[in-house]
Amino acid sequence: MSIRITHLSVRDIRFPTSRSLDGSDAMNSAPDYSASYVVLHTDSSGGMEGHGLTFTIGRGNEICVAAVQSLAPLIVGLTLEEITSDMGRFWHNITVGDSQLRWLGPEKGVIHLATAAIVNAVWDLWAKTEAKPVWKLLADMTPEQLVACLDFSYVTDAITPEEAIALLRRQAPGKATREAQMLREGYPGYTTAPGWLGYSEEKMRRLAREAVADGWTHFKQKIGANLEDDMRRAAILREEIGWERTLMMDANQVWSVDESVANMRRLAAFDPWWIEEPTSPDDILGHATIRQRIAPIGVATGEHCHNRVMFKQMFQAQALDFCQLDAARLGGLNEVLIVLLMAAKFDVPVCPHGGGVGLCEYVQNISLFDYIAVSGSLQNRVLEYVDHLHEHFLEPVVIRNGRYMPPQRPGYSIEMTAETLERYQYPNGPVWIDLAQS
Repeated sequence: MSIRITHLSVRDIRFPTSRSLDGSDAMNSAPDYSASYVVLHTDSSGGMEGHGLTFTIGRGNEICVAAVQSLAPLIVGLTLEEITSDMGRFWHNITVGDSQLRWLGPEKGVIHLATAAIVNAVWDLWAKTEAKPVWKLLADMTPEQLVACLDFSYVTDAITPEEAIALLRRQAPGKATREAQMLREGYPGYTTAPGWLGYSEEKMRRLAREAVADGWTHFKQKIGANLEDDMRRAAILREEIGWERTLMMDANQVWSVDESVANMRRLAAFDPWWIEEPTSPDDILGHATIRQRIAPIGVATGEHCHNRVMFKQMFQAQALDFCQLDAARLGGLNEVLIVLLMAAKFDVPVCPHGGGVGLCEYVQNISLFDYIAVSGSLQNRVLEYVDHLHEHFLEPVVIRNGRYMPPQRPGYSIEMTAETLERYQYPNGPVWIDLAQS
């Protein structure tokens, strides 16, 4: 008998990270890492649930919670079998089925963030019923099964279902070997820990030294508030990590196109591998211009790309060197998979965005699957690691010598502990009550 989704619950979960300036950058100076946290409850005898979240940075998370509640009628009452037998149709229906809700996007913004939380909860539930982590669930699918899960609306001028199947078939013979490699060695990562803009020089140096000792070879620095400070802090990081390790930079959208070019020409003295989000995330042609003018420094972007259509245009315009898709800004895993396939066709490495609560847990599954079944390559691919809040998950990420070790617990690695959900619920959880009274 198939499992039926009986109801959906959603919580406003927030962490007071602004107090320590964890996650601080030039655009987001004092974020409170937050999650609109969804649970799909079922009629299974074992009480099986699907968990999913979407990431925000504090105020406005309640709006995302309300959007989830508005979308709930599109999934409550369905069986998991009804969903998974035609995942592409399900995803299309949840994004297009209610035209009045779609108007709020369409397929972007808060309504799409809410969609991601629900869709990812479905994948979590599906993987749990198959007793596999999500990366393994995906890797074990045939090309035809995987492509059947996807909605190619608006992107067939960039990739067709037939092209996607052919791409996956080409990689199929080496899947078992690459999976075994990942289980032994893990997926290469990079750390942002020493690079947050709000950290003191002393803290930067200490965290950089610790990261080097822990085996990290790739480091990211937040820049963009003041160019002279950026250069001073880059010099500090180079002193600590040396020139044999890789340094990346992230401006978090604060510059114009011309400013991006001028500033990166000065920062080129520190040999950055890429500049991330140099300008408005919506400016596709601006990114293309920057890329042309600052080469060989690469351009990385994508954590604020709304949907597959925007990524399609980024690829077609040759606007980026590194695709930094976000697991919860896109409309859940279905849309992420479309972007992975397009990136592979356009030969653009995918280095997902991991800077946020739960995003590292999500994206390890994405990058593992990408290597095993889609790209078959680790060249120019690293996965972001942010050392915040992992203790709140039942299966936090495991890092060894700067590499992500594949998760083994069934699901999407995103389920939080019951204690966390109780303590950090906003505004009436004990943590927030204590802060309000202090």
